[in-house]
Amino acid sequence: MRPNLRYVSVVTLTLLSVVGFGMAYAENNQVGTNTKLRCLTTSRCASTDFGEKAQALPQNNQLSEIERLNQEAIKQSQQGQSQQALQRLEKALAISREYGERSWEAITFNNIGRVYQTQRKYSEALQSYQQAVFINKELGDLVRLGKTYSNMGYLFDIQNQPELAILFYKRCVINREKARLNPSALTARQPDAYSITVNQTYRFLSERLLKQERIPEAQRTMDLLKVEELEEYLQNVPGNQRTIKGIDIVAQEKPITQKLDQTLDNAVVLGKELTKLRKISPEERSPQQKQRIEQLVLNQQQLLDEFNKFLDSPPVRAQIEQISRTARQQNLDLESLNQVRNNLARLPQKSALLYPLILKDSLELVLVTPESPPIHRTVAVTSENLYQTIEDFRQALINPSQNIKPPAHQLYNWLIQPIEKDLKFSGTQTLIYAPDDQLRYIPLSALYDGKNWLVERFSVNHITSASLTNLNSPKQSALRVLAGAFTKGNYRIQVGNRQVAFAGLPFATQEVDSLAAAIPETKKLLNDAFSPRVAVPQMDDYTIVHLATHAAFVVGKPEDSFILFGNGDRVNFRNVSTWSLPNVDLVVLSACETGLGGKLGNGEEILGFGYQMQQTGAKAAIASLWSVDDGGTQALMSAFYNILSSEKLTKTQALRQAQISLITGSQAKNNNAPATPVNNFSHPYYWAPFILIGNGL
Repeated sequence: MRPNLRYVSVVTLTLLSVVGFGMAYAENNQVGTNTKLRCLTTSRCASTDFGEKAQALPQNNQLSEIERLNQEAIKQSQQGQSQQALQRLEKALAISREYGERSWEAITFNNIGRVYQTQRKYSEALQSYQQAVFINKELGDLVRLGKTYSNMGYLFDIQNQPELAILFYKRCVINREKARLNPSALTARQPDAYSITVNQTYRFLSERLLKQERIPEAQRTMDLLKVEELEEYLQNVPGNQRTIKGIDIVAQEKPITQKLDQTLDNAVVLGKELTKLRKISPEERSPQQKQRIEQLVLNQQQLLDEFNKFLDSPPVRAQIEQISRTARQQNLDLESLNQVRNNLARLPQKSALLYPLILKDSLELVLVTPESPPIHRTVAVTSENLYQTIEDFRQALINPSQNIKPPAHQLYNWLIQPIEKDLKFSGTQTLIYAPDDQLRYIPLSALYDGKNWLVERFSVNHITSASLTNLNSPKQSALRVLAGAFTKGNYRIQVGNRQVAFAGLPFATQEVDSLAAAIPETKKLLNDAFSPRVAVPQMDDYTIVHLATHAAFVVGKPEDSFILFGNGDRVNFRNVSTWSLPNVDLVVLSACETGLGGKLGNGEEILGFGYQMQQTGAKAAIASLWSVDDGGTQALMSAFYNILSSEKLTKTQALRQAQISLITGSQAKNNNAPATPVNNFSHPYYWAPFILIGNGL
């Protein structure tokens, strides 16, 4: 239900002493004017001993005490002890104010809002969040300002006011993306003061926009969600000129945001003066200073009352209600969308960008083509059912004796069939794919339409995020390859809490030999000669770096995933980005494995690998989602490099043709391929694990 903003001013004046000196809680909203004024003119209107305890607290313990009180309050709130929680937060507020800890004052206001929210006292919660916004705006803290907006968005969300939820979620995204230009700010420790995570904010915003069919805005949010996921996994992920634009505020939302900004600007001016006055100890304040503090507090409250009356006024309520009806018609000229469509239009093959989004009760698909408005399709499948089918598909993929077609067909019906007519109408030849969550663990090319594998109809090019990927940089014409291989020996590597044995790859010698036969300018490094010390400094002298060795995508930290070199050294995914490969078109890891130990996460390690490779300057990477332990890899790679060297095809097209050659058995005609029966490698186990991430040209 909508919070009754007409009574906000009454409720808020019980909180006004928080902004001023102390804090009062009324059992009901019927607080008389005289009571409110008495609260404003004393520093101990809630409890006389809180101010005294704040003064007695040793200076060096103040922050830990404020933090402890906030933590205990949230725990009490979760246990249903709301009044006790509010009392602790009142004390934390008094201490933070006494010592001028403005950041902690804002944090405490956020937690007060959360407690009121659990009590369904939505007007009080809104006012508390607004006070936190004032302070964070004054401090210029973009991260905490954004997260407080997220609290406000969630507050409106749970009251079934999606238009206002969207507006404040957007404010979170906008501030987050501005802060991303200084990524160290994002990694600073954040106390528990927020209802949902930033990741959830992006997901909830995407979901709400999709429900209102505001597809361009949803596409933009889904793309930026990938960037936020990278930040959570890797940390210190910088933004760029595309991400900093955040998400557009559409025309229908601007009157509200302009009024909010005006209110904030005025409140900041008052807040700065208030902060200076509060730095003077209460005992040393003159009567004029005390009076000015009371007036500033009252002025701030009047600003809040004015904004909330504006928000609840009939014209604005009418405008809010029509946002969902009109925004979808007027947001097709969003700059971010036009940039994506222009990039797609410049590609040599007809291409479309596909974003899936996994929600609890549905799978949402967004398709962007160069010529038409973005397309949205909703598939009625629960996340639980989808995850189980992904698991079934993976198990069938890594066992060539299993019948893979049933789960492959089911996933096709969920991921491709709903947009099949759209793909045909647009003439799509290449699917540029930004998978979500556990969909990162399966190859789109191995979906089955009942007659053919998807790769027989489309090339597939994975990306991390359109905002982080340059789709149009052409490849260099001359092919020069540095090929490293781990062919013999055994190494035991610590993976998580256990030791895992990695043996040399018996077909790796043939793999690099056939590569050298296809591309004469190939330098080979085998076993002990294939070490990070020897190989890494040479990599940027070549256009292709081919690593025929083990690599592991491990759920957890970036340091847990690694590339194993022939001499037994390994480089973890955190350190991969330190490589300098601006001249490299393609890095190939031909024996990677995901889900080591059978554990699947949300695929952030695969997303992170693609991004780290981009950070090296390399334009694209090919990696495998599981390790093919026989000649299948050698056959696939032999076909890939022969096609890449002899035909004028893009990397994505060459990979597709190589995969088709294994399906049809035509790779056996190649002199470099092993002598095997024609259809020996037709099962997706052999050809499907290899995915290309990044620029597919």
